[in-house]
Amino acid sequence: MPQSRELSAFLVLMAGAGALWVTGGWLTQRIAGAVRQGLTFDRSTVFDPSAPPTLLLEQAWAALASIGPLLLILVVAALAGPLMLGGLNFSSKALTADWTRLDPLKGFGRMFSAYSAGELVKAILKSLLVGGVVVWVVQHDREAIFALMGQPLETGMQSMSQLVLFSTLVIVGSMFLIVAVDVPFQLWQYYRRLRMTKEEVRKEMKELEGDPQLKARIRSQQREIARRRMMAAVPKAQVVVTNPTHFAVALAYDEKLPAPRVVAKGRGVIAQRIREIAREHGVPLLEAPPLARALYAHTELDDIIPAALYRAVAEVMAYVYQLNAWMARGGRAPELPTDLPVPTELDPGVSND
Repeated sequence: MPQSRELSAFLVLMAGAGALWVTGGWLTQRIAGAVRQGLTFDRSTVFDPSAPPTLLLEQAWAALASIGPLLLILVVAALAGPLMLGGLNFSSKALTADWTRLDPLKGFGRMFSAYSAGELVKAILKSLLVGGVVVWVVQHDREAIFALMGQPLETGMQSMSQLVLFSTLVIVGSMFLIVAVDVPFQLWQYYRRLRMTKEEVRKEMKELEGDPQLKARIRSQQREIARRRMMAAVPKAQVVVTNPTHFAVALAYDEKLPAPRVVAKGRGVIAQRIREIAREHGVPLLEAPPLARALYAHTELDDIIPAALYRAVAEVMAYVYQLNAWMARGGRAPELPTDLPVPTELDPGVSND
């Protein structure tokens, strides 16, 4: 959060000047009355040892009651500065011990940094401006200041309050020039420090999106897990349709489903592994290149076969049931299905078959 001491000082002075303008007469009368009461006492008070502390406490409470509203206004004005530049930020971190601040090398570095040099120049210019205004005010009101000593108490208090109010207004006017320059500069410097370099932007994007190597490793592990799950489903299939070497699609049928679904599919090395697992577990293999290509191209894992392939797959499943019955009871071996009705638009027609 940007901070500007000049803005806080300006608001405090402006609030003080406004409070003096509004309550100047009342405050002057209260102070004059307190002074008069403090300087008025009788003979019994002089010889009473307990009277001075009591009178002093009464005068202190009277003074506090007189300047209390002014102090409250000044506190509110002091808090308004940070609120105008972004709000208050309470943190216990500032209360913790930071032993690095005791490092003399870092201390010298902060003292002779470009930021410290700029702050020094700003402080000198502000001191010259405010000091020059104060000198001008004293020179301008010199006769009125000396005249206070010869005036009655109430008249002198009123004159003094007018002098204080005028001096405060002039100093506030000079502080306004400083604030008009310092606040935009503090905001610009604050937001410039918040801007990230290109390296910081790349680092943040990398943290948000993740390390590409780690993401690639995660994707590889996910593919491996999916491949293992798919291979574990091959023994539960009723048939594996092959290309015969390039593609392999394992089909399983559940009476709860309207048609068989694809439980495993692959090409190349994966297809070879599917065939090996099918042989190991006695799952029938059927060479039907057009059907294998169509199933591989137009289905995903756990998908039900397309409606256009129902007839072709039905012939395959009928052959599988006949094959299982023949292997169980013997008899005449079933004939391999040929010329399966696979729509031409579903067959990608791989050229190397």
